[in-house]
This record gives sequence, structure tokens and C-alpha cells, in this order.
Amino acid sequence: MSILTEAQSKAILTKVVALSKADECTAQLTGKIQGNVRFARNDVSTAGLTDDIELAVQVAFGKKVGTATINQFDDASLERVVRRAETLAQLAPDNPEFMPAVDKQAYKPSPTFAQSTADITPAYRAQVAKTSIDACKAQKLIAAGYLEDNQSFKAIANSKGNFGYQRSTMLDYTCTVRTEDGRGSGWVGTDTQDATRFKADSDIQIAMRKASASSEAKALEPGKYTVILEPMAAAGLIGFMFYFFGAREADEGRSFLSKKGGGNKLGEQVFGPQVNFYTDPWDPVAPCEPWDEDGLARQRMDMVKDGKVVNLNYSRYWASKQGKPAAGQMGNILMTGGDKSTADLVRSTERGVLVTRTWYIRMVDPQTVLLTGLTRDGTFYIENGQIKYPIKNFRFNESPVIMLNNVEELGKPVRVPPDEVSMNIVVPPMKLRDFTFTSLSDAV
Repeated sequence: MSILTEAQSKAILTKVVALSKADECTAQLTGKIQGNVRFARNDVSTAGLTDDIELAVQVAFGKKVGTATINQFDDASLERVVRRAETLAQLAPDNPEFMPAVDKQAYKPSPTFAQSTADITPAYRAQVAKTSIDACKAQKLIAAGYLEDNQSFKAIANSKGNFGYQRSTMLDYTCTVRTEDGRGSGWVGTDTQDATRFKADSDIQIAMRKASASSEAKALEPGKYTVILEPMAAAGLIGFMFYFFGAREADEGRSFLSKKGGGNKLGEQVFGPQVNFYTDPWDPVAPCEPWDEDGLARQRMDMVKDGKVVNLNYSRYWASKQGKPAAGQMGNILMTGGDKSTADLVRSTERGVLVTRTWYIRMVDPQTVLLTGLTRDGTFYIENGQIKYPIKNFRFNESPVIMLNNVEELGKPVRVPPDEVSMNIVVPPMKLRDFTFTSLSDAV
């Protein structure tokens, strides 16, 4: 019952919209089947399978809005949830930023579904855990990881005749490997909609190599260094930056894209000329739903072109207020790069620091996107194009805005797990100059 077909979804939503006596009605059906396995200290600790389905109904009388949810779909239940939403709407104050339901949209399906992932079984999950654990046991290493997979659907409809249906899948695997004495740590992560792109046996080797190589870390003085950020390390900082790509925040003086004296930096050179970001629902590696939270159709859109900010995220309300065309909000973050691997970037570095991962990232200053955080799971000193030895982890104070003005070279972009944002993200490894490390950390 958790995954409804397009026809089943449309029948329920059509019935719901017809039941409403409000000025307008929007309804959304979502369902998900999710499985997981967790392991630690070289042993499986938990495993589970959940399924859920929910109907959300939003109605409006003028600018008064009410929302109600339910997970039963017989006729009496559907009428009950609509009437509950209507009652709540009549009790609500006017919403001064109310926007009417979107007109009928044309949605082009995006490749968010893979049957290989939908077909994952408990035996598959158990095998992933076994593969990870057995490889680590063989080398006297200790694994702790988590595999989660799901298949889901979403269907939307409103009283203006709009309807959309989309199925999706997701596989997310992360594993931390430690040495027996706890002095070395490595990490690996995979995020994809297509399980055929995931190979646990090769992924675990990455974390194992990092763990073994990061033992006996030496202290290096904090300061400004040339760094190579692996994609996961870079994504942690870049994800934070995109929280501040809203036009409203910029226009109201609340972000790094605010212009002194008012307005925003749309069209201005904010980053180095090598920097390009875009969003594309139909990207084959990191696709997203073809509509945003309001049901507005998404499109491929450049956000940063050759370092210039060429688009901002306009909510429908703010676009209307500012006289701008409304466009679907971005659903993924895609960064261009080159064709070199992280190892290639290391070989071209005379002296520098290789960072596997950044974590515990916190905001220091929203108007410059100054962030603080820590490196972890393998930090290494580079000399004459070679990794010379592991070094103790650092705390950093750095802004991704400054960071992306100090790009020396970009490698081949890859999809990484979206730790800091709820969007699929693709970034390259980055070679950067003058990255600021402020203090040492004894944690591995």
C-alpha cells in the first residue's frame, strides 16, 4: 500500500480536490518503503524495514490557510481530512504572504527511480554489512557503518487542474573504519539512486586504507596552507553556502549576496572564474523531482557562471513582490570541474594538506558565510607531490566564498552524501590556496 501507482494516486487526489468547498485546494500523497542495516565494532547492531504513506490536504479561504494529514483513504476518511483542513483554515488569521495554488504545470519526468534499488532485500543489506566487516576483520581493523535504501513516490494535485506523479529511489552507505588502537580512522560514503553504482567491496577498501595510513599522526602548526579537499570535505562547506542563495535574504541585507546600500549581487563576480554551479532535475548522476515544494516546475538553471552569480532562489511570494518571474526552486547542487582525480591533484602539489572529510561545521558569520569545523578520518601532509605522513586534525575557520576565490585546480566532480543539505550534491575535489587552520584537534 505504501507505493501507489499513478492511476491510484490520481483517483484519490481527484476525489479529495472535488470534496473541498474552499476557494482552492492542494493535496499531496507521499509513500515510502525504507530498509536499513547498522553495524559497529565489526558486528551488526540493528536492521529494519518501515513503510508509510500519508495524504496532506491544504485549503484556503481567501488568505486563510489550513492543512491536515491522514493515512487512511476510504471515502469517509478523505472527507474527514478535507473538512478538518477547512475548519482550521476558517480559524486561521490571514497569511500576508499567501500565494495561490500554482496553475497547471508541464512536468518532464526525471530519472530518480532505479529498479535495482527498489529490488533491494534484507539479504542484500546483510551482505553489504558482511562484506564491510569481513574485510576489516582480515586486516585487524574495526568497522562501523550504516546502509539505508528506500523507494518512494510523490503525487500532487490542486483545484486548478495541476497533477504530478514521480517515483524515486535512494541508497546511502557510510562506513568509518578505525585501527584497533583507535589512533587511525578512515571514512567512505556513497549516495546514489541506482544500486548498480554501489560496490561495497571496493568502497570499504578506501576507508581501510585511510584508517591504516592515518595512524601515528604528527602535529603540524596551524596556519594558512594549500589544501586538497576531497569531494566530501568540500561539500560540507559548499552545502552551507547555498542556504544563503535566496533572493529575499540577499535583498533584505541578510546574506553574503547582499549589496551595500540595498539590493543583491546578481550579475556580480563573487567567486573565482573557475567556479560554476547549476541545478538540473534531469542530471543522470544526481537527479531530483521535476517540481519544487510549491509544485512549480523546475528547470535546468545556472546559478554561478564563471564566478558570476547569475540566478538566485526566488520564492513565489518574493518574485511577485519584486516583479520577477517565478521559477522552481533548485533541487540539486551541481558543480563543474576538470577530469583529474584527487591523486592527480596531490601529485601536482609541492606542499600542502589533504583533507578527507569536514564535520561539526557551524556558522560563525552569515554575511560572509564564515564557518568553523574540524577535519577528520584521515588528514595528511603532502610534500613534492607525495603524501609524506598523517597529521593531527585541525579546526578551521574558513568561508566557502573566500575558498572559491582561491581555487588553483578542480578535479572530476562526484556525487557525495548530502550531510549538510537535503539536496543531491555533486562537487569535485579542490586544490585551494591559503586555507585557514586555526588550531589542532586530538580527535581522529
